Amino acid sequence: MKVIFIVYHDILDDRIDNLFSELKIDYYTEWENVKGRGHQTEAHLGTRTFPGYNVVRMIALQNEDILLQLTDKITLMNNEAVRNDDKIRLFQVPLERII
Repeated sequence: MKVIFIVYHDILDDRIDNLFSELKIDYYTEWENVKGRGHQTEAHLGTRTFPGYNVVRMIALQNEDILLQLTDKITLMNNEAVRNDDKIRLFQVPLERII
């Protein structure tokens, strides 16, 4: 089992919703209006100087097939992104238990 965190610029929300629908992922926890800056990206701090926010979605995955499909699709989306700010970040960590 894995828990993944997907971090992306809020303007990509529709693309992430479509991706989740396509993969039939209807379970996640979402944090909106997250401030931050990624490696080689502009800051998203919700200010005039650094507009926009990030969104974080956390998903506990028991099915490795869905994880592989998700990572493949995010990799494809990132390959098509013109700017680093338009790339989606996926962080994966082991999940020992769900209660």
